[in-house]
Amino acid sequence: MKVYDGDQAEQDVASESDRIKVGIAEYDVTTDGAVLSTSGLGSCVGVALYDDRHGVAGLVHVMLPAADEMEDGNAAKFADTGVKSLIKEMENAGADVEDMTAKLAGGSDMLDFSSDDSSIGDRNIDQVEATLSEHGIPIASKDVGGDHGRSLQFESQSGDLVVKSANSEKRRL
Repeated sequence: MKVYDGDQAEQDVASESDRIKVGIAEYDVTTDGAVLSTSGLGSCVGVALYDDRHGVAGLVHVMLPAADEMEDGNAAKFADTGVKSLIKEMENAGADVEDMTAKLAGGSDMLDFSSDDSSIGDRNIDQVEATLSEHGIPIASKDVGGDHGRSLQFESQSGDLVVKSANSEKRRL
C-alpha cells in the first residue's frame, strides 16, 4: 500500500491487514511480522519491546507513571504495570526477557500543570526506564521529551521504531 506523507518514493511496510493499532492505555504483541502502531503520544510514552531471537514484538502506550497513584484496573494505563504486562504477554508468546531490547518515544511536556518540578512526561519516562532496568532490558534507542506529540509504527520484522512528529522529520530508531 502506498501512503503519501510527502515522500512519494517511500512505501508503507505493511498492508492494513498486517497492521495492529494500539490505543491509549493498551498493548499488543505480534509473532507474525505485523506493524504495531499508536498515535497521540504527548506526555504518554510508547514502549516497543523486541525479542529478535524468538521473533516476538510488543508495544504499549502508557499514560501515567505508577498504578499506585490512582485506583484503576487497567494495567496498561501505567508505566510500571503496563511494561510488566507487556513483558509477561511477550513471554507467553515465546519471548525470553533476557533477549528483549526496548525502544521508547514520547514523554513530552505538553501543557503539564504538575505541582512538582517534573512533568508527567518526565515521570513517565523515568518510570518506564526504571521498570525496564528492574527486568534487565536494555534501551537500544529513544526519542523522548520535548514539547511535541508523536505517532509510532513499530516494524516487528526489523525491530525498527518509526517516530513521526509534526515539528520534525520522521525518525527511524
